[in-house]
Amino acid sequence: MQGKEYLLVLSGGMDSVTMLYDYRERIAAAVTFQYGSNHNRREAHYARLNCERLGIEWIEIDLTFMASHFSSSLLEGADAIPEGSYDDENMKSTVVPFRNGIMLAAAAGLAESRGLKAVMIANHAGVHAIYPDCRETFVKAMGSAIAAGTYDSIELRAPYTLLSKIQIAEKGKELGVDYGHTYSCYKGGEHHCGCCGTCIERRQALAEAGIADPTIYEDDAVTI
Repeated sequence: MQGKEYLLVLSGGMDSVTMLYDYRERIAAAVTFQYGSNHNRREAHYARLNCERLGIEWIEIDLTFMASHFSSSLLEGADAIPEGSYDDENMKSTVVPFRNGIMLAAAAGLAESRGLKAVMIANHAGVHAIYPDCRETFVKAMGSAIAAGTYDSIELRAPYTLLSKIQIAEKGKELGVDYGHTYSCYKGGEHHCGCCGTCIERRQALAEAGIADPTIYEDDAVTI
């Protein structure tokens, strides 16, 4: 029987929470990075909550230097977030430069320090056009760097890389994931705005997967 030997990078959003439940028999711990984004605090709440429910250790690491030194609308408050789908050119402003690279480097060191075999990340196909550090080419290159740079040749596992958000939601439905206990909105408000790229993608995925959407949206007039 395989043991728990993976470390999951867990934001608290739909994708990583689905992966948490999907691989809960293999995940020894999950790490959430506080990097100063608008929605970081609300996501982290659900990251911790879901880990507690599954009895998985939750670790929080401070990377807030990124908010002080990096340029991204995701780090500049709710008013800086553009509205519209991920296909829109203005959504590029939400890119946090090399965010996943920085997080994965830290996660690799943490995994090796704990004697774990692999780091997991829940990037997926829907955001590849906008975020360079979610693409398959990046994952392969970063995986090679992590393996080469660790004594134990830590693996990088990204099993959702080629899945759509809808397919992830369908997987979550099968697993019984409660998406009411996840957070996505880039504006970071008490309720999801319903208008930013990640809110639109969330609504579409849940609808297409046949899941009753438990999310409270500020703008109920947004159409899918």
